[in-house]
Amino acid sequence: MIISGGTNIYPAEIENEIMIHPKVADVAVFGVPDEEWGEQIKAVVEPAPGAVPGPELAQEIIGSLRGRLATMKWPRSIDFIDEMPREPNGKLLKRKLREPYWKGRDRAI
Repeated sequence: MIISGGTNIYPAEIENEIMIHPKVADVAVFGVPDEEWGEQIKAVVEPAPGAVPGPELAQEIIGSLRGRLATMKWPRSIDFIDEMPREPNGKLLKRKLREPYWKGRDRAI
């Protein structure tokens, strides 16, 4: 769960909506530090084969959420990764994706 401005936001809801986009192979959504709101929403996307990662694709993905998800649940930014880190059984290692954003913090919300 992401806590932003006192609101509970569930990553699975956002992930389900982003996965609909045809240029997304996989996605992870989690909270990253935000001085004003506590956490902000970050999405890490593994692009589908042939999709070119970058700012244009990030804006296309975020724009595709219009009308399907409240704007307060939209990721504030999207990073791209070649392949999601997974355990041998296929479980996503979301903590490995979160760690760099929380490094040097006393606590992770």
